[in-house]
Amino acid sequence: MNPEELRYTAEHEWVRIDGDIAEVGITDFAQDALGDIVYASLPEAGVAVRAGTPCGEVESTKSVSEIYAPLDGAVTERNTALDTAPETVNDDPYGAGWLIRIRIAEPAQVTALLTAAQYAELIAK
Repeated sequence: MNPEELRYTAEHEWVRIDGDIAEVGITDFAQDALGDIVYASLPEAGVAVRAGTPCGEVESTKSVSEIYAPLDGAVTERNTALDTAPETVNDDPYGAGWLIRIRIAEPAQVTALLTAAQYAELIAK
């Protein structure tokens, strides 16, 4: 089930908004499709990101998948715990398995993200 309070991208990232900070991760659907996550390459704090462009990647036992920035902004933090425990993305994708936090540059972009219901429709196809 996709948490209702989050927003989603068509590329299977989730976004939790807290003021002007967006916490970003990959959805349960994405982590399940990827299989066991063995490595995450994430941008450092201060790196500018643009909505819809790659900003990192996760590697699984099956493949390597790019992570796309859901919003314009600057990375404020990356989840350094994933350096030694990347499997956390599989175990807790909506909690401890978050990837990066972004200071939102364009708050209006949030409305373009998918709701939980819209994302559920997308993955049902």
